[in-house]
Amino acid sequence: MKFIITLLIVFVALFQAHGQSTQPKLEIVGQLPIRPANVAVSKSGRVFATINFLGSSDIQLVEIKSPTEYVSYPDATFQKNGKPASDAALDAPLGITIDKNDNLWVIDMGHTLGKTRIWNFDISKNKLIQKIELDSTIAPKSSFVQDIAVDERNGWAYLADFANPGIIAVNLKTKEARRFGGHRSLQPEDIDMVIDGKVINFGGKPARVGINPITLSADRQTLYYGAMNGTAWYSVPARLFRDGAPDSVIVKAIKVVGPKPITDGVATDARGNHYFTDLTRHAISVLTAKGKLQTLITDTHLQWPDNVAVTNGYVYISVDQLTTTPAFTGGDDTGVPPYYIFRFKNPVK
Repeated sequence: MKFIITLLIVFVALFQAHGQSTQPKLEIVGQLPIRPANVAVSKSGRVFATINFLGSSDIQLVEIKSPTEYVSYPDATFQKNGKPASDAALDAPLGITIDKNDNLWVIDMGHTLGKTRIWNFDISKNKLIQKIELDSTIAPKSSFVQDIAVDERNGWAYLADFANPGIIAVNLKTKEARRFGGHRSLQPEDIDMVIDGKVINFGGKPARVGINPITLSADRQTLYYGAMNGTAWYSVPARLFRDGAPDSVIVKAIKVVGPKPITDGVATDARGNHYFTDLTRHAISVLTAKGKLQTLITDTHLQWPDNVAVTNGYVYISVDQLTTTPAFTGGDDTGVPPYYIFRFKNPVK
C-alpha cells in the first residue's frame, strides 16, 4: 500500500512539474525605480516606455538600455524635469506604439497641461517628426486618452478615451479628428475588479472603467477595442472612420469578436491573436484567431500588468503596481520599487 501511495505522490509531482514547465519564463528587461506605464519595442529590439504620471513628475519617456539602465528619450529637453507643464515638453504620456515603419508614437493625455497631444518620433534619428494637438471639442480637458493604435498605411490614428468613453479618430495628414461615443460597447460593464480577494476602487468607488485598450489588425482594416471593466472584445471596420461614416452606420457595423478578461492593455499580432493583460489574475491571456480565450502565463510578479507589446517572437509586459497609487488607494502611494518590464517567449503559433 505504501508503495502505491509513493508512486501516486511521484506521479502527481511529475504531472505538476510538467504543467509548470509548459508556462513561459519571465525575463527581466527593465527593473526601474519609477513606474513604466506602457512599453513598445522596435524591429531591432529597442525598448521604449512611457513613465506613469502617477509616479514621476521628472521624466516621462525613456529608452531601456539594460535591465538596470534607462535614458530620457529622445533626450532630457522633452521631459518636464520637475518644471511646470509646457507645450515644448511631454506632460502625461501613457499609450505608446511603434508602427510598421519603425516610428514611435506616443499619446500624451496632458493631465497637467490640459491638452491631448500625439507625439511622433523617428527612432533612427531620435528626432521628433510631428506633434498633433487635438482640439478641445474633440478631447476636452476632462478626457483621459490613454491608448493609441496607428495606421501608417492610410495615415490615421485611433485613440481611446475612458473618461468620456469614446474613440477619437485622427487623420494624420490633415490633423482633423472626430469622436465616436455613446455606444454601449464603449461603456464599462457593471462588474467589480477583484484582485487578491479585494474589490479595487478607483477615484473612491469600485472601479468602472470604459474603453481603454484599442488595437488594429495587421492589414489596418479592422479596429479592435474593449472596456477595462468589460468581458467582450469588439471590432469595427476602420474604413468607416476614414470615410467619415455617420455614427449610425458605425454602430451597425460593431461586432463582438470574443471574450476578454478585465484588462488594461492589449496587443494584436499579425495572425489575428489578441494578447490581454489579465489584471485580476496576475496573468497574460490570449484570444486566439479561432476565438478561444486561454491563459499564457500567471505570475505573482505581474502586479498590474499595464500593457503588452508583441514582437520579435516575444511578449513584453510593463508592470507598475498601479493599484498602489493614490488614485486607487485614496491615500498614500504604497508602491514598492522596483517596477518591471518583463518579456517571455511567445508560445502562440
